[in-house]
Amino acid sequence: MVHSQELGPTIAAALDDGPLRGTCMETHVVEGRPPSTVDVPADDGSTCRYCLAQWTQSGPSAVYTFLYRV
Repeated sequence: MVHSQELGPTIAAALDDGPLRGTCMETHVVEGRPPSTVDVPADDGSTCRYCLAQWTQSGPSAVYTFLYRV
């Protein structure tokens, strides 16, 4: 079993638009910054890919915008 402390810090990823608009989820930080994309499972069984809305973000959360269904 892997404990969350072993995976490193997380940020809150706020999904700004698309099918999952208004959803907020925890995602792991990559090399000290939010990941450039996140893949999020949707209720219909598909996966939605989101990317950072702006490259420069700070604080405990980051805003993501919808790209496409994977």
